[in-house]
Amino acid sequence: MAQVTIHVNAKSYLVGCEDGEEARLQALAAELDARVRALGVSGAALGETRLMLMGALVLADEVAAGAARVAVAEAETARLRAQLDIADARAVAALEAAARKIEAIASR
Repeated sequence: MAQVTIHVNAKSYLVGCEDGEEARLQALAAELDARVRALGVSGAALGETRLMLMGALVLADEVAAGAARVAVAEAETARLRAQLDIADARAVAALEAAARKIEAIASR
């Protein structure tokens, strides 16, 4: 298990992570740091713990919103696939009908 130092709100934290995940953890910490710093400059008098909580809630809200967008996109994808399946079935039926007509004409 690797350890990496992350920086959030001008403080350093030594945290453990899976080997090879250090850069990802630092990038995630940078995202949290950006949110926490933005909350800190918003003028609200928040303690360190509350500031971290609010930063985490902001990120959780973004994750939830992203998950909702993914769900909508998946539903739309399913709808479009269903339409494509119907169109494919119609195209196959039309080609089969055309093939039957051609065979009938050819057999005359």
